[in-house]
Amino acid sequence: MILNQIFNAINIGIVILDRDLKIHEWNRWMEVYSGLAVDKVKGSPIFDVFPQLNNPKFIRSCKSVFHFGNFCFFSQKLHRYLFPFRTKGYADSKFEYMQQSCAMGPLRDENNEIKYLFIYVQDVTEVASYEQKLVEMNLRDGLTGIYNRRFLESKITDEFNRHKRYGSIFSIIMFDIDHFKVVNDTYGHQCGDFILKSISSRISSAIRNVDYLSRYGGEEFCCLLPETGLKAALIVAERFRTAIMEQENNYDGTLVKVTISLGVAETREGVDSHVMLIKKADDALYRAKKEGRNRVEAML
Repeated sequence: MILNQIFNAINIGIVILDRDLKIHEWNRWMEVYSGLAVDKVKGSPIFDVFPQLNNPKFIRSCKSVFHFGNFCFFSQKLHRYLFPFRTKGYADSKFEYMQQSCAMGPLRDENNEIKYLFIYVQDVTEVASYEQKLVEMNLRDGLTGIYNRRFLESKITDEFNRHKRYGSIFSIIMFDIDHFKVVNDTYGHQCGDFILKSISSRISSAIRNVDYLSRYGGEEFCCLLPETGLKAALIVAERFRTAIMEQENNYDGTLVKVTISLGVAETREGVDSHVMLIKKADDALYRAKKEGRNRVEAML
Protein backbone atom coordinates (compact mmCIF):
# COMPACT_ATOMS: atom_id res chain seq x y z
CA MET A 1 0.00 0.00 0.00
CA ILE A 2 2.76 2.44 0.96
CA LEU A 3 4.88 1.49 -2.06
CA ASN A 4 1.88 1.95 -4.33
CA GLN A 5 1.34 5.46 -2.94
CA ILE A 6 4.98 6.31 -3.57
CA PHE A 7 4.79 4.77 -7.06
CA ASN A 8 1.96 7.14 -7.99
CA ALA A 9 3.18 10.20 -6.07
CA ILE A 10 6.77 10.54 -7.30
CA ASN A 11 7.47 13.23 -9.87
CA ILE A 12 8.94 10.92 -12.50
CA GLY A 13 7.32 8.55 -14.94
CA ILE A 14 7.63 4.81 -14.46
CA VAL A 15 6.67 2.23 -17.08
CA ILE A 16 6.89 -1.53 -16.50
CA LEU A 17 7.06 -3.86 -19.52
CA ASP A 18 6.93 -7.65 -19.69
CA ARG A 19 9.13 -9.82 -21.90
CA ASP A 20 6.78 -9.30 -24.85
CA LEU A 21 7.23 -5.55 -24.38
CA LYS A 22 3.62 -5.19 -23.33
CA ILE A 23 2.67 -2.62 -20.72
CA HIS A 24 2.29 -4.26 -17.32
CA GLU A 25 1.98 -1.04 -15.31
CA TRP A 26 2.64 2.66 -15.33
CA ASN A 27 2.22 5.31 -12.71
CA ARG A 28 0.12 8.42 -12.25
CA TRP A 29 2.81 10.65 -13.79
CA MET A 30 2.58 8.68 -17.04
CA GLU A 31 -1.20 8.93 -16.96
CA VAL A 32 -1.04 12.72 -16.63
CA TYR A 33 1.42 13.33 -19.45
CA SER A 34 0.20 10.65 -21.85
CA GLY A 35 -3.47 11.35 -21.20
CA LEU A 36 -4.03 7.59 -20.93
CA ALA A 37 -5.18 5.77 -17.80
CA VAL A 38 -3.20 2.63 -17.00
CA ASP A 39 -6.36 0.51 -17.35
CA LYS A 40 -6.63 1.62 -20.98
CA VAL A 41 -3.11 0.54 -21.93
CA LYS A 42 -2.41 -2.41 -19.64
CA GLY A 43 -1.57 -5.46 -21.75
CA SER A 44 -1.00 -3.39 -24.90
CA PRO A 45 2.31 -3.57 -26.77
CA ILE A 46 4.31 -0.44 -26.00
CA PHE A 47 4.71 0.10 -29.74
CA ASP A 48 0.93 0.38 -30.16
CA VAL A 49 0.87 3.26 -27.70
CA PHE A 50 4.19 4.87 -28.72
CA PRO A 51 5.00 3.77 -32.32
CA GLN A 52 8.20 5.84 -32.43
CA LEU A 53 9.77 3.49 -29.86
CA ASN A 54 9.74 0.73 -32.46
CA ASN A 55 13.32 1.41 -33.49
CA PRO A 56 16.53 -0.69 -33.36
CA LYS A 57 18.11 1.28 -30.50
CA PHE A 58 15.15 0.87 -28.14
CA ILE A 59 14.54 -2.78 -29.03
CA ARG A 60 18.23 -3.60 -28.63
CA SER A 61 18.25 -1.94 -25.21
CA CYS A 62 15.21 -3.94 -24.07
CA LYS A 63 16.80 -7.20 -25.20
CA SER A 64 19.99 -6.31 -23.36
CA VAL A 65 18.08 -5.73 -20.12
CA PHE A 66 16.23 -9.04 -20.32
CA HIS A 67 19.22 -11.08 -21.50
CA PHE A 68 22.08 -9.61 -19.47
CA GLY A 69 20.33 -7.70 -16.69
CA ASN A 70 21.97 -4.49 -17.89
CA PHE A 71 20.89 -0.94 -17.19
CA CYS A 72 20.50 1.29 -20.26
CA PHE A 73 20.46 5.07 -20.26
CA PHE A 74 18.99 7.59 -22.67
CA SER A 75 20.44 11.05 -22.04
CA GLN A 76 18.63 14.22 -23.03
CA LYS A 77 21.66 15.55 -24.90
CA LEU A 78 21.75 12.52 -27.21
CA HIS A 79 18.11 11.49 -27.47
CA ARG A 80 16.10 14.55 -26.35
CA TYR A 81 13.20 12.34 -25.29
CA LEU A 82 11.74 8.83 -25.49
CA PHE A 83 8.08 9.70 -25.01
CA PRO A 84 6.68 12.57 -27.11
CA PHE A 85 4.92 14.58 -24.41
CA ARG A 86 4.16 18.22 -25.13
CA THR A 87 5.84 20.66 -22.79
CA LYS A 88 3.60 21.80 -19.95
CA GLY A 89 4.24 24.66 -17.55
CA TYR A 90 7.23 26.11 -19.42
CA ALA A 91 5.93 29.22 -21.12
CA ASP A 92 9.42 30.36 -22.19
CA SER A 93 10.64 26.95 -23.38
CA LYS A 94 11.63 26.67 -27.03
CA PHE A 95 11.22 22.90 -26.95
CA GLU A 96 8.07 21.49 -28.53
CA TYR A 97 8.40 18.26 -26.56
CA MET A 98 9.37 17.57 -22.97
CA GLN A 99 13.10 16.96 -22.68
CA GLN A 100 13.74 13.72 -20.81
CA SER A 101 16.48 11.82 -19.06
CA CYS A 102 15.49 8.14 -19.16
CA ALA A 103 16.84 4.79 -18.07
CA MET A 104 15.69 1.19 -18.10
CA GLY A 105 16.65 -1.76 -15.93
CA PRO A 106 15.58 -5.27 -14.86
CA LEU A 107 12.93 -6.26 -12.34
CA ARG A 108 13.50 -9.73 -10.84
CA ASP A 109 11.07 -12.13 -9.19
CA GLU A 110 11.62 -14.15 -5.99
CA ASN A 111 13.73 -16.65 -7.96
CA ASN A 112 16.02 -13.86 -9.19
CA GLU A 113 14.68 -14.29 -12.72
CA ILE A 114 14.18 -11.18 -14.80
CA LYS A 115 10.44 -10.98 -15.34
CA TYR A 116 9.94 -7.31 -16.24
CA LEU A 117 11.89 -4.24 -17.16
CA PHE A 118 11.21 -0.74 -15.89
CA ILE A 119 11.68 2.57 -17.62
CA TYR A 120 11.92 5.77 -15.63
CA VAL A 121 11.28 9.11 -17.28
CA GLN A 122 12.55 12.34 -15.73
CA ASP A 123 11.44 15.72 -17.04
CA VAL A 124 14.59 17.83 -17.56
CA THR A 125 13.01 20.50 -19.77
CA GLU A 126 13.76 23.30 -17.30
CA VAL A 127 17.45 22.36 -17.09
CA ALA A 128 17.72 21.91 -20.87
CA SER A 129 16.04 25.28 -21.46
CA TYR A 130 18.45 26.97 -19.06
CA GLU A 131 21.43 25.34 -20.78
CA GLN A 132 20.07 26.42 -24.16
CA LYS A 133 19.78 30.00 -22.92
CA LEU A 134 23.38 29.94 -21.74
CA VAL A 135 24.48 28.74 -25.18
CA GLU A 136 22.42 31.48 -26.82
CA MET A 137 23.97 34.08 -24.53
CA ASN A 138 27.42 33.00 -25.73
CA LEU A 139 26.35 33.23 -29.38
CA ARG A 140 24.25 36.38 -29.45
CA ASP A 141 24.59 40.07 -28.81
CA GLY A 142 22.81 41.03 -25.62
CA LEU A 143 21.23 44.21 -27.00
CA THR A 144 20.09 43.31 -30.50
CA GLY A 145 19.64 39.54 -30.22
CA ILE A 146 21.58 38.88 -33.43
CA TYR A 147 24.82 36.90 -33.47
CA ASN A 148 27.90 38.33 -31.81
CA ARG A 149 31.32 38.92 -33.33
CA ARG A 150 32.93 35.78 -31.91
CA PHE A 151 30.28 33.50 -33.39
CA LEU A 152 30.32 35.26 -36.76
CA GLU A 153 34.10 35.00 -37.04
CA SER A 154 33.89 31.27 -36.28
CA LYS A 155 31.36 30.86 -39.11
CA ILE A 156 33.54 32.87 -41.49
CA THR A 157 36.47 30.61 -40.56
CA ASP A 158 34.35 27.54 -41.30
CA GLU A 159 33.29 28.95 -44.67
CA PHE A 160 36.87 29.86 -45.54
CA ASN A 161 38.00 26.32 -44.77
CA ARG A 162 35.24 25.01 -47.06
CA HIS A 163 36.41 27.44 -49.72
CA LYS A 164 39.98 26.16 -49.52
CA ARG A 165 38.91 22.53 -49.61
CA TYR A 166 36.07 22.57 -52.14
CA GLY A 167 36.43 25.87 -53.95
CA SER A 168 33.08 27.18 -52.70
CA ILE A 169 32.53 30.92 -52.77
CA PHE A 170 31.10 33.27 -50.19
CA SER A 171 30.99 36.98 -49.47
CA ILE A 172 30.74 39.22 -46.45
CA ILE A 173 29.18 42.64 -46.04
CA MET A 174 30.54 45.02 -43.42
CA PHE A 175 28.36 48.03 -42.65
CA ASP A 176 27.88 50.64 -39.99
CA ILE A 177 25.51 53.47 -39.16
CA ASP A 178 26.42 56.87 -40.55
CA HIS A 179 26.86 59.67 -38.00
CA PHE A 180 25.78 57.40 -35.17
CA LYS A 181 27.48 59.64 -32.60
CA VAL A 182 25.20 62.47 -33.68
CA VAL A 183 22.17 60.25 -33.02
CA ASN A 184 23.44 59.49 -29.51
CA ASP A 185 24.33 63.11 -28.80
CA THR A 186 21.04 64.48 -30.16
CA TYR A 187 18.50 61.95 -28.95
CA GLY A 188 20.36 60.09 -26.20
CA HIS A 189 21.91 56.64 -25.90
CA GLN A 190 18.55 54.96 -25.39
CA CYS A 191 17.56 56.16 -28.82
CA GLY A 192 20.88 54.87 -30.13
CA ASP A 193 20.09 51.45 -28.69
CA PHE A 194 16.64 51.63 -30.29
CA ILE A 195 18.22 52.33 -33.69
CA LEU A 196 20.66 49.42 -33.31
CA LYS A 197 17.79 47.06 -32.54
CA SER A 198 15.65 48.49 -35.33
CA ILE A 199 18.38 48.02 -37.95
CA SER A 200 19.14 44.51 -36.68
CA SER A 201 15.49 43.56 -37.00
CA ARG A 202 15.11 45.05 -40.48
CA ILE A 203 18.23 43.41 -41.92
CA SER A 204 17.42 40.08 -40.25
CA SER A 205 14.12 40.03 -42.09
CA ALA A 206 15.89 40.65 -45.41
CA ILE A 207 18.41 37.77 -45.37
CA ARG A 208 18.14 34.07 -46.15
CA ASN A 209 18.02 31.34 -43.53
CA VAL A 210 21.57 30.32 -44.51
CA ASP A 211 22.99 33.83 -43.98
CA TYR A 212 24.43 35.10 -40.70
CA LEU A 213 24.09 38.64 -39.37
CA SER A 214 26.13 39.85 -36.42
CA ARG A 215 26.78 42.97 -34.46
CA TYR A 216 30.50 43.29 -35.01
CA GLY A 217 31.13 46.07 -32.53
CA GLY A 218 29.49 49.35 -31.53
CA GLU A 219 27.46 50.48 -34.54
CA GLU A 220 29.25 48.12 -36.96
CA PHE A 221 27.64 44.99 -38.38
CA CYS A 222 28.79 42.08 -40.52
CA CYS A 223 26.73 39.73 -42.68
CA LEU A 224 28.03 36.41 -44.02
CA LEU A 225 26.53 35.24 -47.33
CA PRO A 226 27.46 31.60 -48.10
CA GLU A 227 27.53 30.48 -51.75
CA THR A 228 27.33 34.09 -52.90
CA GLY A 229 29.75 35.85 -55.25
CA LEU A 230 30.65 39.53 -55.25
CA LYS A 231 28.12 40.57 -57.89
CA ALA A 232 25.18 39.03 -56.02
CA ALA A 233 26.49 40.30 -52.68
CA LEU A 234 26.59 43.87 -54.03
CA ILE A 235 22.92 43.56 -54.95
CA VAL A 236 22.15 42.35 -51.42
CA ALA A 237 24.16 45.21 -49.92
CA GLU A 238 22.29 47.76 -52.02
CA ARG A 239 19.04 46.22 -50.81
CA PHE A 240 20.23 46.68 -47.22
CA ARG A 241 21.18 50.30 -47.86
CA THR A 242 17.84 51.16 -49.44
CA ALA A 243 15.84 49.41 -46.72
CA ILE A 244 17.56 51.32 -43.91
CA MET A 245 17.45 54.66 -45.75
CA GLU A 246 13.69 54.28 -46.25
CA GLN A 247 12.98 52.94 -42.78
CA GLU A 248 11.07 55.25 -40.44
CA ASN A 249 12.33 54.86 -36.88
CA ASN A 250 9.75 56.29 -34.53
CA TYR A 251 11.42 56.81 -31.17
CA ASP A 252 9.16 58.17 -28.43
CA GLY A 253 7.14 60.14 -30.97
CA THR A 254 10.21 61.43 -32.83
CA LEU A 255 11.09 60.29 -36.35
CA VAL A 256 14.78 59.40 -36.50
CA LYS A 257 16.14 58.67 -39.98
CA VAL A 258 19.55 57.03 -40.44
CA THR A 259 21.64 55.64 -43.28
CA ILE A 260 24.35 53.01 -43.49
CA SER A 261 27.59 52.64 -45.43
CA LEU A 262 28.64 49.20 -46.65
CA GLY A 263 31.75 47.38 -47.83
CA VAL A 264 31.60 44.05 -49.66
CA ALA A 265 34.30 41.40 -50.17
CA GLU A 266 34.36 37.89 -51.61
CA THR A 267 36.69 34.92 -51.48
CA ARG A 268 39.04 35.01 -54.45
CA GLU A 269 42.62 34.30 -55.43
CA GLY A 270 45.02 36.28 -53.27
CA VAL A 271 42.73 36.34 -50.23
CA ASP A 272 44.68 33.91 -48.09
CA SER A 273 42.77 33.97 -44.81
CA HIS A 274 39.47 34.92 -43.24
CA VAL A 275 41.30 37.78 -41.51
CA MET A 276 42.34 39.20 -44.88
CA LEU A 277 38.79 38.84 -46.19
CA ILE A 278 37.39 40.79 -43.26
CA LYS A 279 40.03 43.49 -43.80
CA LYS A 280 39.08 43.74 -47.49
CA ALA A 281 35.45 44.32 -46.53
CA ASP A 282 36.47 46.79 -43.82
CA ASP A 283 38.65 48.72 -46.29
CA ALA A 284 35.71 48.90 -48.70
CA LEU A 285 33.51 50.19 -45.88
CA TYR A 286 36.11 52.87 -45.10
CA ARG A 287 36.03 53.98 -48.75
CA ALA A 288 32.23 54.17 -48.65
CA LYS A 289 32.54 56.48 -45.65
CA LYS A 290 35.22 58.56 -47.32
CA GLU A 291 33.22 58.91 -50.55
CA GLY A 292 30.25 60.48 -48.79
CA ARG A 293 28.47 57.73 -46.82
CA ASN A 294 25.12 56.05 -47.56
CA ARG A 295 26.73 54.02 -50.32
CA VAL A 296 28.09 50.56 -51.17
CA GLU A 297 31.72 49.90 -52.12
CA ALA A 298 33.32 46.66 -53.27
CA MET A 299 36.75 45.29 -52.43
CA LEU A 300 39.61 46.30 -54.70
